[in-house]
Amino acid sequence: MNDITLSQCFIAVDDHDKALAFYRDALGLEVRNDVGSGQMRWVTLGAPSQPGVNIVLEPPLADPNASAADREAVAELLAKGLLRGVVFGTDDCDAAFERVRAAGGEVLQEPIDQPYGVRDCAFRDPAGNMIRFSRPAEG
Repeated sequence: MNDITLSQCFIAVDDHDKALAFYRDALGLEVRNDVGSGQMRWVTLGAPSQPGVNIVLEPPLADPNASAADREAVAELLAKGLLRGVVFGTDDCDAAFERVRAAGGEVLQEPIDQPYGVRDCAFRDPAGNMIRFSRPAEG
């Protein structure tokens, strides 16, 4: 069987410039591509330690053929924080928490040891997506 690896994941954002300040400046991800077409924009970022994994910041509904009602529905879900974000792995959850909090990240959960075996914390990005940092809990 062929190996399968993660190549890209997508995060909906309503303001790419605010999202860049969070993902690039607060999290330390590098910008790999920034493309626009009409009113659409896609910014690709990634961790320097994972050159083959890309995170793409995209409009809330990146389908140019979507109806106005569908665009509005997705924008409302994003505004409520109901779209899924990502979980970043880290070797020091507490240090990641302090770095993002110091950069102005909206704290949802301070670092805590979870009963399912990880230590994690959570923030909201500027669009309302939940972003978590996680590492295996010390045994």
